Amino acid sequence: MQSSSGKGQFDATVASNRQVGERFYKLRLVFSGHGAAAFAKFEPGQFAQIDVSSAALPPNDRIPTELMNTARRDILLRRPFSFADVTRDGDKTSAELLYRVVGPATLRMTTLSNGNLVNIIGPLGKGFSISQGKKTALLVIGGMGAPPILHLARVLTAEHHNIEVEAFAGAKTAKELPFEGRLDEISRQLGFSIPEFAECGIKSQVATDDGSAGHEGVVTELLERWLDIKPGLSPDEAIIYACGPEAMLAKVAEIARERDIDCQVSMERLMACGIGVCQSCAVECQVEGSNETVYKLCCEDGPVFDSGQVVFQL
Repeated sequence: MQSSSGKGQFDATVASNRQVGERFYKLRLVFSGHGAAAFAKFEPGQFAQIDVSSAALPPNDRIPTELMNTARRDILLRRPFSFADVTRDGDKTSAELLYRVVGPATLRMTTLSNGNLVNIIGPLGKGFSISQGKKTALLVIGGMGAPPILHLARVLTAEHHNIEVEAFAGAKTAKELPFEGRLDEISRQLGFSIPEFAECGIKSQVATDDGSAGHEGVVTELLERWLDIKPGLSPDEAIIYACGPEAMLAKVAEIARERDIDCQVSMERLMACGIGVCQSCAVECQVEGSNETVYKLCCEDGPVFDSGQVVFQL
């Protein structure tokens, strides 16, 4: 079932589902037919609503203790996810979904295996836009804000060779960085701290609150430090893209405003439907040229917004 806008309801086949961290998994889905055509146009920052209600629970010994009481709760609603990568190969499109086990739905996702079918609605929402004339793109990640930024990084390096890209990622601890591979000293010295960005030739820096990896502090400190040592950077030729906790996004927006740099942020809200019916994902936005605000829907008007429009809820 597909709409004239390209979005629709499709079945995808699980190609792989592997653990890449203490609670992190990478799920690769393959679309064919109309689904392949629709998701080949999936933009970084868009999302899809995924039905995991029929997925099985893992054995009890694989259920984290803190989830035991809620693990068997029925999954009634679809869950929204952005993809970390989307590639077209002939008549098929594959999409990589990076997720963290945090509740009964993602716990069930860990049992999906090769050949399983997953029903998906998408592509949904508005993704990141790449403006003409930009020469520097700064990518800022907080925790599980990684997937849409990783997808954007791959598109930037594959299709926009004139743009210099730098990435900054932060989390509370090293174990909460949603990346695969070791963040070793050698790679840090070379400026390629995060393997997924290194694959794209992008230099990256890491911050953790406890100092267990990279800079001890918050990721926005790395962003400010990088901007401070780039006195020749033209604000008109730079853009910041960010996804993560709202407090981090608010600070990124403040940095962008103070330095007169364009900035786009991917917001997160609870989404019951993902298509604008339930009105549960409101984002307060400033009306340009006035002190008034209006509410826009994260699922339709976003999840990507111009940071200067958003009234952050802190």
